[in-house]
Amino acid sequence: MYNGDKYELLPGGYDMKEKMRTIGYLCPRCRKPVMQQRSRFALAASGAIVQCECGKSELQIDFDGEKFRISVPCGVCGGEHLAECGADRLLDGEGIGLACPETSELCCFIGEEYAVERALAQLQITAEKQSAQGDAPEAFTDTVIMYEVLSELKEIAARPRGITCACGSERYRMQVRPAAVDLICEDCGAKLRIGAATDEDLDRLCCRMTLQIPGKKG
Repeated sequence: MYNGDKYELLPGGYDMKEKMRTIGYLCPRCRKPVMQQRSRFALAASGAIVQCECGKSELQIDFDGEKFRISVPCGVCGGEHLAECGADRLLDGEGIGLACPETSELCCFIGEEYAVERALAQLQITAEKQSAQGDAPEAFTDTVIMYEVLSELKEIAARPRGITCACGSERYRMQVRPAAVDLICEDCGAKLRIGAATDEDLDRLCCRMTLQIPGKKG
């Protein structure tokens, strides 16, 4: 605990210095990845509530002094799952992944930031593939390229006005197909297709700092 001038070891031997842990899940409502950070001290002291910016889902973590209890909104099956884990697993190491019991697919990851980013990118691929199965039942043309394209799109989207539409909207959704990712404006319905099948597709995307959906005329 914090005694005014230094951190002490909490029961169980955990040094609660301000080392951050990243909490990530895929929102089942807006289908966007949610990532927030909490210190290990804060997690052990009061748990955490991590809410998607859309306001329609939240992940909750509670700690009873021995185990963490986690309530996870699942971006894979759309339900909500409960899990328990020991403090050492959640507070230390690269991180832990929690699986959807309905599909056995990862639905949440807590740990080092780079590991959470990697896990969420793969989760987004899985969820978008499932949602697009009616239109595109085939496997991805190249899973590695698709993973890299989705990761690059996430980086572009994180920049100020990284992904916009010519109609003026900044609201969009993604639809993943076997060889491409469609960015679809939520307001006018215009679409921008990003190739995701070859090294050339990835190279073209990596050269872009921002992306603009063309917008619908009239």
